[in-house]
Amino acid sequence: MRRELKKHLHRHAYVYLSFFLMANYLPATAQIVNPYDHDTTYYSTYPDKVTARFYFSKKYTNLKLDGDNNVPSFEYKPNTTLNMGIGATYNSLTLNLAYGFNFLNPTKDRGKTKYLDLQTHLYGRKWRIDFLGQLYKGYYLTPKGLAAPPGASYYVRPDLGVTLFGLGVYRILNEQKFSYRAAMLQDEWQKKSAGSLLIGAEIYYGVTSADSAFVPQELEANYNQRGIRRLNFVEIGPGIGYAYTLVIWQRLFLTGSLTLNFPISVSSENSYTSKATQVSIIPNYMYRYSAGYNGPKWSISFTVVENGINIKGASSSDKYRFRTGNYRLTYAWRFPPRPRLKQRMKFLDNVFKNR
Repeated sequence: MRRELKKHLHRHAYVYLSFFLMANYLPATAQIVNPYDHDTTYYSTYPDKVTARFYFSKKYTNLKLDGDNNVPSFEYKPNTTLNMGIGATYNSLTLNLAYGFNFLNPTKDRGKTKYLDLQTHLYGRKWRIDFLGQLYKGYYLTPKGLAAPPGASYYVRPDLGVTLFGLGVYRILNEQKFSYRAAMLQDEWQKKSAGSLLIGAEIYYGVTSADSAFVPQELEANYNQRGIRRLNFVEIGPGIGYAYTLVIWQRLFLTGSLTLNFPISVSSENSYTSKATQVSIIPNYMYRYSAGYNGPKWSISFTVVENGINIKGASSSDKYRFRTGNYRLTYAWRFPPRPRLKQRMKFLDNVFKNR
């Protein structure tokens, strides 16, 4: 099974399939059964329509190391693909399908990245749930030219791998007037400006390893993480945040959301000859924003979701910073399914009504 996973990750461009069955487990199903259980002057729902989308997206999981003595940080980035895809949402079921075509990804000088990225963001009426499942192998160093060998544009690390799992759950306190789904899933329409306080918690587990030290040999004098080739960590703690959508003329919108997480972190650094453990409390963040046009029939939007996970190593007060996220440009339109399609999807209506 492990060999099969490696073969799958080895593909430079891949197809990913994501099913979001939110209605089965989230209290969001009330919006499906009764579209008027919120203030309809603030946002509208479309439980009987299909929201179809065409989009471009790019996912990433980066590793940034802080320097010592005012030396600038450097960052490892994966060579992930820009994907083009289609998708649809009906009730609380979302299906997206995307592929990283070669003509969208001409860059060849940044090495190859084998990856499986299972970022999942669920937006219910009362709850927001974020799941991270990241398996990455193969990175290149930025800024361009830093530590690069003669004749190369980037210093490439095919041996560097990141495994990261996480879960964040937040309660949306003003669900009567504020809709995440309008900005992020395009199956609702926020018609008036509104915001909401968010309270919840997050938990993370991660492993980063390489065949040699994270810090290139020619740079190690300026970084206290020199010699470190493996990092393990576990974090858990409460979080609080706020989300707000500014609406102009009922159609133009700008949504911003920021949550701060204050976890207890236990990290372990391994070098060739030693191992050290550190316990600390260091804040993390997650932000997302979306901007575009939204109306009763169609929408176009650009969205960004990023999660910043900070780890303090035992080697120094300097940090390891993981940035994982997704950029997406989406065009979506809503339409009622034709009678034959509606009949075939009738079982979905029955499932959601029984939840």
